[in-house]
Amino acid sequence: MTSATSQTTVRPLDGLKVIDTATFLAGPFCATQLAEFGADVIKVEQPGLGDAVRRFGTITEGGDSLPFLSENRNKKSITLDLRRPAGADLLKRLVADTDILVENFQPGTLEEWGLGWEVLSAINPRLIMVRISGFGQTGPYKSRPGFGRIGNAFGGLAFLAGYPDRPPVTPGSATLPDYMSGIYGALGALLAVQAREKTGRGQVVDIGLYEPMFRMLDELAPAYHLNGYVRQRMGPGTVNVVPHSHYPTFDRRWIAIACTSDKIFARLAAAMGVPEFADAGKWGTIRQREAEREGVDAYVGKWTSSLTRDQILALCDQFQVPCGPVYAIDEIFEDPQYKARGNIAFVKDERVGELAVPNVVPRMSDTPGGITGLGPRLGAHNEEIYAGRLGLSADDIRSLQKEGTI
Repeated sequence: MTSATSQTTVRPLDGLKVIDTATFLAGPFCATQLAEFGADVIKVEQPGLGDAVRRFGTITEGGDSLPFLSENRNKKSITLDLRRPAGADLLKRLVADTDILVENFQPGTLEEWGLGWEVLSAINPRLIMVRISGFGQTGPYKSRPGFGRIGNAFGGLAFLAGYPDRPPVTPGSATLPDYMSGIYGALGALLAVQAREKTGRGQVVDIGLYEPMFRMLDELAPAYHLNGYVRQRMGPGTVNVVPHSHYPTFDRRWIAIACTSDKIFARLAAAMGVPEFADAGKWGTIRQREAEREGVDAYVGKWTSSLTRDQILALCDQFQVPCGPVYAIDEIFEDPQYKARGNIAFVKDERVGELAVPNVVPRMSDTPGGITGLGPRLGAHNEEIYAGRLGLSADDIRSLQKEGTI
């Protein structure tokens, strides 16, 4: 496994200037994805405090948390109190020469500070503003605070997570909506950049944390609208297909098997030594298997329980049945596929030595992204930005520091 730092001199977003005024995860993750592919991202943080995520999760000896170091990589940090008129003025000066500004405050917050869309777009008509909040910039709930857990719940995903006779559970991670909103935010920003080439104008990208989760719920909405079907929790099972679940193995592990068609079930039946169950057999069609879902899953589970995980993987590979281990993080670190793809990047940093972080996605053949550094120290780039980009004198900077603006 190697560092993700790119060896190419060309990156897709070279020259794109981004200001990240966001906190915690959704907005910062949006900006980080742009930074990974070459955008020059300035992270604006509260003087003396910084982004709250610096103190969230596992704290390193250097004082910053692992989530901050991993999810704010490739950025420059400046301190700036946007609530002060002098701080707002400095942001406006930066915005005049910026392509994208990312924020995830509660709607109305930037407006209270005199930094709303109308003000900033008047300064720079080409500005693109990515706004991520709990419920978006419009609607009756726009002023409600929101976090990832609320996005999972309100977006419809949490209701589906868990077993039918138990309460809904966290669907993998409470932060999924933050990450997904960040991805959609980055997509929206790049779409807006493309549109700007045609119109000459910037625009607002508006995302509520719940919206990406709702967007990914396959046929949930049309199925309800068509016939009133309200899908319930199914544990590890999946609607419309079976066997399609997690099954126990002889060596006390778990394996995922996905039979999304009758043809694939026929392959699984052959792997299990009961080819007669497929085709014209008792479970040859999805309708037959759906009618006996519990029986099908029980049979597959009994078969997997008689073999080790590696034996099942080998058989499924032989018969071309989609199958994979249900991994814990320690197993991910040892897997040869992860190693071959370089999915884990080991990045050196003076504060922590070497830190393993998820590598850049997506993979690009000619102009790949990369990791040039972990989340920066608070205010590490004040002089570079204020003196170099805005032309402030050393006396100006000292005065702003003394008054608490930066």
